[in-house]
Amino acid sequence: MEREESQEQATGTAKAYLDLHAQQDLDSHQRLRTRHQALQRGRTEAAGARCQPFKAEVGDLSAAGEGGSKQGPGGVGRALEMQKLYRIIARAANSTHPVLILGESGTGKGMVARSIHYSGPFRDKPFIPIDCGSLVPALIDCALFGYVEGAFTGASQSQDGLTAIAEGGTVFLDEVGELPADLQAKLLRAIQEKEIRTVGSVRCALINVRILAATNRDLEQAVMQGTFRRDLYIRLNLLSLRIPPLRERRQDIPPLIAHFLERIVRGSGQAKIFSGEALKAMLAYEWPGNVRELENCVERTCAFTSGSLIHTTDLPPEISNFPSPKSSDGNGHAGKIVRIAELEKQMILSAVAELNGDKLRAARLLGIGKTTLYRKLKHYASQSLSR
Repeated sequence: MEREESQEQATGTAKAYLDLHAQQDLDSHQRLRTRHQALQRGRTEAAGARCQPFKAEVGDLSAAGEGGSKQGPGGVGRALEMQKLYRIIARAANSTHPVLILGESGTGKGMVARSIHYSGPFRDKPFIPIDCGSLVPALIDCALFGYVEGAFTGASQSQDGLTAIAEGGTVFLDEVGELPADLQAKLLRAIQEKEIRTVGSVRCALINVRILAATNRDLEQAVMQGTFRRDLYIRLNLLSLRIPPLRERRQDIPPLIAHFLERIVRGSGQAKIFSGEALKAMLAYEWPGNVRELENCVERTCAFTSGSLIHTTDLPPEISNFPSPKSSDGNGHAGKIVRIAELEKQMILSAVAELNGDKLRAARLLGIGKTTLYRKLKHYASQSLSR
């Protein structure tokens, strides 16, 4: 009896969840079509606005996919790993296969998924994300596959699932590694057979959606431990990409900071500049929260700093007090230590590239004189010629 009450409570929660989505224009095919038609002319602009944060990272994907510039006009990531990622995203955007997006928290897995969808041929179709890690199994089941009238207490009418509502578009399963075994089986059937069975129904229905999935877990290890189906992992891993953590591409930190500062200036009208010591502290920090933590740090620091110049003492304590790199590990080995001159060179070149060659703005954002900037650029050019 207690088990039945528990099941009714879970499914009742599922109904409440889907009813909430119904109030958010996801209640039926008809309302979605009406809304889609109303926004048809502005779909491209809306899509661009939704994935704008990662566009700063990805740049012009269509150009990259056609053999154009690898970075594009808005590209920020200069690291080799990011250039490889951009090419994979461009290929994935023009495919219909499932994509598995791997990466730590804060690396931008959701933005990558949106970039794949909105850069592909189905950009005018729905993009519907669902967080598998924050919902109970019964809720995910009803949300993904829907339910029929009378499937449980309180189900007074049938409700389409998100896989049906996203017809012709994309369903993004965030934290797919958290799915329980029974839902993994249903997801495998949806991917493999392109059909689903709604809760309470004995019939299968065909679907036409693309599945994108993301996780910060090691799914290979989960397969070995028996907590994730091997056949589902093989299906999802047909096309996979890994977003490198920020600590593995520190050369991207200066241009990312410059990008966030430019956005803050556009919003507030007040220019902010990080001092050289503050930039060195940020380059030394490990950034366990990755790009999300960096963005929050820049926004928080700018919000709580009254002046235009940001010093090390203005940074959060965990960054300003982070141990500085040592020249040796005690055994005479330099390890991965980078010379200050090389860090300065990376910051200057990245800032100039981020601002499309505008040296005056680069000098202003870097907090150095334009004469100093021109002199250093000339020095870097002579170094390149002498090699």
